[in-house]
Amino acid sequence: MSTKHISAFLKAQSRRARRPLNLSIVLSFAAGIVLIVQMGVIAFCVDSVLTHQATLTDLLFLLPPLLILFVLRAVLSYFSERLALKAAIDLKHTLRKDLLTRLIAKGPILERGSENAVGDQVTTLTEGIEALEGYFARYMPAMVMTVLLPFAILAVTLTRDWLSAVVMVVTAPLIPVFMILIGKGTERLNQKQWRKLARLSAHFLDMIQGLTTLKLFNASRREAETVSRMAESYRRTTMSVLRVAFLSSLVLEFFATVSIAIIAVFIGFRLLYGNMTFFDGFYVLLLAPDFYLPLRNMGTHYHARMEAVGAAETMVSVMEMDDGSEKKEGSLDALPDLKQGISLEFRSVGFVYPDGSRALEDVSFTLAAGQSLALVGPSGAGKSTIIDLILGLAQPSEGQILVNGLDLSTLPIAEWRAQLAYVPQKPTLFSGSILDAIRYGQPDAGIEAVEAAAKLAQAHDFITGLSDGYNHQLNEKGAGLSGGQIQRIAIARALLRNAPLVLLDEPSAHLDRENEARIQNALHALEQSATTITIAHRLHTIEQADVILVLEQGKIAEMGPHNALIEKDGAYAGLVRSSFESKSTEVQHG
Repeated sequence: MSTKHISAFLKAQSRRARRPLNLSIVLSFAAGIVLIVQMGVIAFCVDSVLTHQATLTDLLFLLPPLLILFVLRAVLSYFSERLALKAAIDLKHTLRKDLLTRLIAKGPILERGSENAVGDQVTTLTEGIEALEGYFARYMPAMVMTVLLPFAILAVTLTRDWLSAVVMVVTAPLIPVFMILIGKGTERLNQKQWRKLARLSAHFLDMIQGLTTLKLFNASRREAETVSRMAESYRRTTMSVLRVAFLSSLVLEFFATVSIAIIAVFIGFRLLYGNMTFFDGFYVLLLAPDFYLPLRNMGTHYHARMEAVGAAETMVSVMEMDDGSEKKEGSLDALPDLKQGISLEFRSVGFVYPDGSRALEDVSFTLAAGQSLALVGPSGAGKSTIIDLILGLAQPSEGQILVNGLDLSTLPIAEWRAQLAYVPQKPTLFSGSILDAIRYGQPDAGIEAVEAAAKLAQAHDFITGLSDGYNHQLNEKGAGLSGGQIQRIAIARALLRNAPLVLLDEPSAHLDRENEARIQNALHALEQSATTITIAHRLHTIEQADVILVLEQGKIAEMGPHNALIEKDGAYAGLVRSSFESKSTEVQHG
């Protein structure tokens, strides 16, 4: 992605805070004008004392105005920086919200498209957003001040000493020229640094999530060494960036110092030969450092721009993704009445991940309202992708998904998801009470309805056995509860929604045989009033399905009811013999 494209994105973001940033620049410029006046007063006082033998009494009338100028300049500078910082904080907050909204709208499909996607997202939403503060709060105002204040000082200098003005005009362009030359190398290093940080974040996050597995296989030390190597590589890259940054600062300071020295030499010789007044020479000499100061500041803050460009690369990619929010041709404003149930039809559906790998190819099936569908197949066959497509977390690359004859892509996504109940194999419970967890998808449900759903899910007894009952506070991800208890709460949550379409990822996988049988009865009652799609891992779940869809490498290998597929003695029968029956035997002997 080109730097110009990223810079255009950053400038577009800064326009959101145009008013406070512009006011900050106005205050900063006003502080510069006060500085010019202040230096004039100081030059007049020194000139009066040295050349006109003025006493303190003679200059006493200038002390209050001089004090006011000092205070006024400090106040203007303070509020200028405060406004710029406040604008940067607000922009960071807004951009983080926009990025998070876009990522949530895109769903988990994004992270499956790249092994570093999670690391990119985490780094972008944390370190990446924070890296933009210097760009908005310091570089943007400095870039404008580089034009305004030097021209104001140059105009004043021209009225007092045209030769010093010529030196300023000749030497001033050297600073931005060398800044740009050095910045070209910094840009490449910054982008390399942020990519390494994203990979390090992704690997570290993956390691933390799989820490239990690493400990079980005694591989934690090896992974720690891998993280250490990656961190050392990131450290070396960071030091390379800092070396270039310090080098650029040194070059800028060198040219600014040499330029001021040239002006001082010219002034000194003309004062020596009496070709200019002391006031003019001293006044210009006082202004010279502040003429180059905005240029030096921009050079210093140019590194903040390079850092922001490196950090914003992923942000631009995320913000330019199609999140499905744009209304498509023929889209409906409201969801049709689905009280009669939901029927689904896949017509030659295909799906390709962002990295180019194909998950589904030419998948076609029809599911009538009230029917149950079981999805079976090896890992990576495309079962979860079908669920993601139905949830609206992704759009088919080819083909259509029809809901009661209507294209799913034309339905309002929020209203469509309100018709769904989803129970994953590993459900997530957020911090809060059990009551909140069960009615998460139905916040207005009464306690009687919550208890009824919990009883059907075989969760009521263990909930009432807790000290606070339904008000028991859960830790993040339900820490403190067993896997089976978490699963039953998730099932109760789905039962409470009373949705016409239920998506299940083997919800009884973590339950013992006694509770599993009870849950199956509850789910069977649910299936009588809803269309159900289940990613099935156990034989008895598959046997009860109206339609079984056998997937292999994203394609339909077989489709039909259990008995018909067994008689066919094809891929499904082979799966039953090799996988499901062996698991059933293990359960019986366990």
